[in-house]
Amino acid sequence: MKKVYIDTLGCAKNEYDSQMLAASLLDRGCSIVYDPQEADIMIVNTCGFIEDAKKESIARIFELADEKGSDMKLVVTGCLSERYHDELAAEMPEVDMFFGVNDYDDLPGILIGETEDEQAVSERDMVGDRLDDLRYRVREFDEGAYYGYLKIAEGCNNACSFCAIPSIRGPFRSKRIEDCVREAQDMADAGIRELILIAQDTSQYGRDLYGKLCLPELLRKLCRIEGIDWIRLMYVYDNGITDELIETIAEEPKICKYIDMPIQHVADHVLHLMRRQSTGDSIRATIDKLRARIPDVHIRTTLLVGFPGETEEDLDELLGFIDTMKLDRVGAFAFSDEEGTPSFDMDGKIDEEIRQERRNAVMEHQLRISEELNEHKIGRIYEVIVDEVLDNGLFAGRTRYDSPEIDCEVTFSSFQELLPGDIVNVLIQNAYEYDLEGVEVI
Repeated sequence: MKKVYIDTLGCAKNEYDSQMLAASLLDRGCSIVYDPQEADIMIVNTCGFIEDAKKESIARIFELADEKGSDMKLVVTGCLSERYHDELAAEMPEVDMFFGVNDYDDLPGILIGETEDEQAVSERDMVGDRLDDLRYRVREFDEGAYYGYLKIAEGCNNACSFCAIPSIRGPFRSKRIEDCVREAQDMADAGIRELILIAQDTSQYGRDLYGKLCLPELLRKLCRIEGIDWIRLMYVYDNGITDELIETIAEEPKICKYIDMPIQHVADHVLHLMRRQSTGDSIRATIDKLRARIPDVHIRTTLLVGFPGETEEDLDELLGFIDTMKLDRVGAFAFSDEEGTPSFDMDGKIDEEIRQERRNAVMEHQLRISEELNEHKIGRIYEVIVDEVLDNGLFAGRTRYDSPEIDCEVTFSSFQELLPGDIVNVLIQNAYEYDLEGVEVI
């Protein structure tokens, strides 16, 4: 029986893929271990989206290579391997096999010798150009898992000029509604209480399969699954937020009044260079419409600054937008110059130091707004899901308005013996820039 260690880097989509891979390996008689030294096979599921992520992935590969024993295999998969297969294979002889993001169906059989011998594997070509069809997937969750990601689509058709994802993961493909629902039921049966929907652009779900946007229909079916308490929407582009979707979020109590809407910028000049399908006015209109129908909605966004051609006036417009719209959650990134993307060949590149200064300016503005919005929560009671058991009756968790690992944390006291995944009511007593403190109320 092969013992396999899987190390996952990058986004939630990679976590989903690793869970799928783990289930397939278990089905073939392997066991999953959590210490690389106990493994026969070490797998690194890499991220290759931006420069920092690539560096992190490469560093981790070398770390595991140093731990590799004579009878162990080191396997690299994921976005970095898909994007730079030939270069990595030439530079990393320590790695036994490289696979891409569309090779997960083949990988388990190859690893345990079911489908190809070792010589054939070492000489095989990448099959990343064979886009694997999206269908129902069995996944393996860690013991005690209470939140999980449901990937409802793969790939992207948006072709933003700064993004390599379409070349890595291919065109947008939706998973059938019945398969999404079946996976969600599996998650509920495994103890998952918080269901987080992911894709490169969840708002476009169904257009390719059914000829129309079907996210509202899918959401209503998912809301009927017993055991799922919270449903969270990530990566929803503003141009796909329809009146029907807003109405569905407003009407369904299981759907968190939270939406992750990556807008990147609001200056039309920059949006045009980025090849985004939005304008500053359309973004503002979508936010206004969400808030009008769902007054307590919390909007999270991602901003990209220092893009080639971005002017000081463009930055001022973005900072003014932050100050006036007062979004609840904002993450900002400095532009990363990625080969193979249209922006790589653009004129008007901005020095790295200035890019970082602009990113810092955005976050300084948001810091003040986040603290102000948090202060309004003092004296209110919120549902909180427990993430961590601390010491002496203290716990850490999140409200419905916070996604795991990226948003605000609530530290609270309780006389109960709570466990991760429990949902309790918490009275907020103190507020800080990003986090809250309170006490459980019964």
